[in-house]
Amino acid sequence: MPTNQQRSSEPTAISSVQFLTVAEVAKMMRVSKMTVYRLVHSGDLPAVRVGKSFRVPEQAVHTYLENAYFDAG
Repeated sequence: MPTNQQRSSEPTAISSVQFLTVAEVAKMMRVSKMTVYRLVHSGDLPAVRVGKSFRVPEQAVHTYLENAYFDAG
């Protein structure tokens, strides 16, 4: 059985990815759904299209927020 360190270097299995709706992402980020759609369409926030809807990987939201953070002081 691989150790935790070996597992972390392997690509994430798609079955283990948690997907969020645009509404859930908007609520999490405290922005409007339109803002989330703009981020998805601009490519700043990766998403998967399912029918007419988008689903955003939860980790992508966390990564986006970590990279968007800046010290205003």
